[in-house]
Amino acid sequence: MKTLSILGSTGSIGTQTLDVVRENPDQLRVYALAAGSNVDKIEQQVREFKPQRVALMNEEAAEELKSRLSDLPIPVEQGMKGMISAVTADEPDTIVTAISGRIGLEPTLTALNAGKNIALANKETLVAGGDLVMETARKLGCSIIPVDSEHSAIFQCLEEPKGTLDKLLITASGGPFLGWPHEKLKGVTPEMALKHPNWSMGAKITIDSATMMNKGLEVIEAHHLFGLNYDKIEVLIHPQSVVHSMVQYQDGSVLAQLGRPDMRLPIQYALSYPTRWPSSFERLDLRGKTLTFQEPNLQETPALALAYEVGRRGGTLPAVMNAANEVSVYAFLEGKIGYLQIVEIVEAVCQEHEVLDITDLESILEADEWARKRAKERIINS
Repeated sequence: MKTLSILGSTGSIGTQTLDVVRENPDQLRVYALAAGSNVDKIEQQVREFKPQRVALMNEEAAEELKSRLSDLPIPVEQGMKGMISAVTADEPDTIVTAISGRIGLEPTLTALNAGKNIALANKETLVAGGDLVMETARKLGCSIIPVDSEHSAIFQCLEEPKGTLDKLLITASGGPFLGWPHEKLKGVTPEMALKHPNWSMGAKITIDSATMMNKGLEVIEAHHLFGLNYDKIEVLIHPQSVVHSMVQYQDGSVLAQLGRPDMRLPIQYALSYPTRWPSSFERLDLRGKTLTFQEPNLQETPALALAYEVGRRGGTLPAVMNAANEVSVYAFLEGKIGYLQIVEIVEAVCQEHEVLDITDLESILEADEWARKRAKERIINS
């Protein structure tokens, strides 16, 4: 039986991870739940799954939860200290990093240093600190199993020796504005951008999917996870979201992983690896389906083009791009900037940045803090 600490338990990936736990009660148990500030949802989760430890990042929310759970012998901690406690305790062997944003970097590194395996749903961790994270995992013999549907697909298709790989083909739905002209995008509202055609996700990742920044982050994530240079990582627009990604080998053979747009499938695989568990989740039915693919137009998807450029330059620049994007996305959701300004601000902040080598966690956090400050200043002056 695997014992889990779930970071981000109240979000989309976190709640679906708990669906997988319900599906596999003889294989999985929950040691700790950690989230941001959703007291109602985490209280329900605690009462159902009876973890031994709970943490909320928000101080007031943590105090309210502590009061609500006074009838249970479960400690409630707060802030990053609570997150760290959830991943460093002896009991859990696997940490599900379902928390959104760069904030997942520190607990992931801490978990690896504590000898824990990672089920990685927090792509920002590898975007901001991929070299450091992967080196830590290699040095300590910890596994990082991807939960993102695209990276899970690639992971499942890697049956041959790495030397026989030709390239990775990462699919993208294209989001809700596929094919829209630039002028029409000026009028996009948060409500419009949050209506993804296929996937049910959190607000931040849904906006990233619309701008195609999410796919850019996934390209950088794939570079770190699978060790291929950026010229060997291609993106294909696949509006049906049935083929989750593909691997092409040097003989021309292409292996693909297909499935319904249901995150519970890659979550379960990450937790069951190296075996596969049965599930009662709805099956893919290909009868009558037409699957199409097209190359993205990088002029129409500047976020994707920027991510390739940033990934190739490396150093502290990916952390800067990620931080500026987080700030800009939330500013858009709050109505402070327009849709097209998201990528414009991110690009401007990246152009300002003096790229440095990453030497440790502190160098990443300093670049992240600088980028957030500059992005906020540009938002105020926009």
